[in-house]
Amino acid sequence: MDRRHLPLYGLDIETDTSSNGLDPGVAGVIAVAISDEATGDTVLTGQESAVLQLLDAHLAELRPGVLVTWNGSAFDLPFLADRAERNGVRLGLELHWDPRAARAGRAPLPGHIGGYVAQWYGHGHVDAYRAWRAMTDDPELSCALKAVARREGLPAIEVERALMHEAGLPLLRRYASSDASLARCLAARRWNEVRRFLDELPTGGQLALGYR
Repeated sequence: MDRRHLPLYGLDIETDTSSNGLDPGVAGVIAVAISDEATGDTVLTGQESAVLQLLDAHLAELRPGVLVTWNGSAFDLPFLADRAERNGVRLGLELHWDPRAARAGRAPLPGHIGGYVAQWYGHGHVDAYRAWRAMTDDPELSCALKAVARREGLPAIEVERALMHEAGLPLLRRYASSDASLARCLAARRWNEVRRFLDELPTGGQLALGYR
């Protein structure tokens, strides 16, 4: 499928930082945001299993497009897959281990050996962080989402990540929405370059980790 002209949907998750918010074995998903230029942002909060079910249903109803994440290949998507498995929720998400996705100096998500390429129902996926990192000439320049947004002149909501569980629901919702929107907007700004990094799933399924 030619994904060059499909709609972009920013996706961001927030996790429970009261324990270890970086470990899906102990931390749950407390918010998921999907940013859609056409219809606005959708933020899902509440009981985790319900959030996961609603997210999957929402993505199933959207016109096929491209999910845009920021480090989603190594964090958001495998985290969602692990939490769905723990909650007994079936997702239309398919992950395939990608040996090229390893980040030097960064430990992988607990329980995983690196990053993934993915698709979710009819949606492709691009990790805009990986694209931006590859497009940045200065290896010392930060490609964290907020840092890139500031350089691009985009407003961002700042919250101390380790205290996300104390943010309160209104701020949590605004923060998740902001991050999903930033990922989408940044990818759209340089889409002719970013689209070269669209995930390509392997044939044969030999590396498949299916969560359907």
